Order: sequence, then structure tokens, then C-alpha cells
Amino acid sequence: MVARAIDSLGLDFTKTVVVSGIGCTGRTSGYFKTGTYHTTHGRAIAFAEGVKIANPDLEVIVVSGDGDIAAIGGNHLIHAARRNIDMTVVCINNFNYGMTGGQFGPTTEHGRYSQTSPRPVGVIEHPFNLVKLAASSGATFVARWTAVQARRATQSIERGIKKEGFSFVEIIGACPTEYGRMNRLGDGLEMHKHLLEVADIQNGLPPHEAELDYENRIVCGEFVNIEKPEYTAVLREMQEKLKG
Repeated sequence: MVARAIDSLGLDFTKTVVVSGIGCTGRTSGYFKTGTYHTTHGRAIAFAEGVKIANPDLEVIVVSGDGDIAAIGGNHLIHAARRNIDMTVVCINNFNYGMTGGQFGPTTEHGRYSQTSPRPVGVIEHPFNLVKLAASSGATFVARWTAVQARRATQSIERGIKKEGFSFVEIIGACPTEYGRMNRLGDGLEMHKHLLEVADIQNGLPPHEAELDYENRIVCGEFVNIEKPEYTAVLREMQEKLKG
């Protein structure tokens, strides 16, 4: 999806940087011919902020998972959104730490099972709704799609890249090896069929109403597209004033 968006927009590889963290999607950046950073756990957005501030002319795209972005990197997520720094964050949410054994994370649903929340109790915590979190933190573009809605997701990533400000696109993915097995959700094909069945497209819905109930209804669409001053542009203006 990210590759198709870059190709569709005709971005200059020498002026594009793809940043990824640690997790199932951590090696994403290594597959691109753009500038790339494969960063430490939870620090993908922090690295991306540094890149953008150092050279505001670069197009910066972050690709990482829910554990990386919303757990150890959660503080970076909310403050990058608050600052409205121009970057596009694509978060692949598979509801657990799939790469390191299937531990529960900040998006694992209440009552679900994982390697660190086994039967009969399951997870006793309540999950983040990342769309609500990004929107309430100040993101200027927010969308959610499932992995099987590839064309719609690609279009939203394109819009996020073109948006001058902090863009957040959540992609609901499947982890049959860990999460699916622990919760008896079927194999990869069954999980993806399920995502298609429960996806409810509601473009323009207020983000606080964009519910995510894996079993019954995953609200998808573009929920936020607003205008406000972008961080590096404001920074440049301040620098000019100080010079003057």
C-alpha cells in the first residue's frame, strides 16, 4: 500500500524517507529504494521527527506496528500529533506483539487471550482505540482500513502524504500465527475474510464514534481532514523573525 502510494504520487526517491521500528513490520523500510531508517523499538516517530526538522523538504513516512507505536512509542505518537509535524504514520494493528511470541499489547481487546494473558481469564485491561487517540492528540488527517481494503487504504495513504501536517492511517491486520491461534480465529485466509465481513465504511464519521469491535464491527473510513499550522513551517517563520 505504501509502495503503491509512493509510486502513484510519483515521489522523488531522493527526497523521501521511510522510517520503521521493531516488530512484524519493522523491516519494511529495508525494501524501499528511498532514504530509510530501521530504528530502535518505539522510536520510529522520534527518528522521523528528527529527519523532518533537519530537512523539512523531505517527505517522511513511518510504517510500524501497534506495539511499537502505541506502547513504548505512545508518547512520541501523541506529541508528534500535537505538534502537527508533517509526516504520515501508517500503523499496522494486529492486536499483539506477534514477532516476539504473541504477548498482549495496548490494542489487545479486553478478554482476549495471549501468551501473557492465557485462559481462562485473558486480558483484563482495556485497549486503545488508535483512531480516537490520534484525533484527540491533534492529527490533521486520520483514517482506518483493514488489510483487505488495499485500494481504499492506498488512497488514504496518498491523501495523508499530500496533507501538510500529521497524518495517521491505521491498518487492521491479521496475526494467525499468534493472536489468531490463541483466540481460535482461524488461519490467515479465514481472518482476512472476517475482516472484510465486519468492516463498516463510515467516511466522515466523528472519530470518537469510530468503534473497533473485532468480532462484530470495525468502523473504517477517513474521519479527520482539517487544516492547522504545520510545525516545521512555524519553526521556519520563527527563525526568520529572530534573524530579522
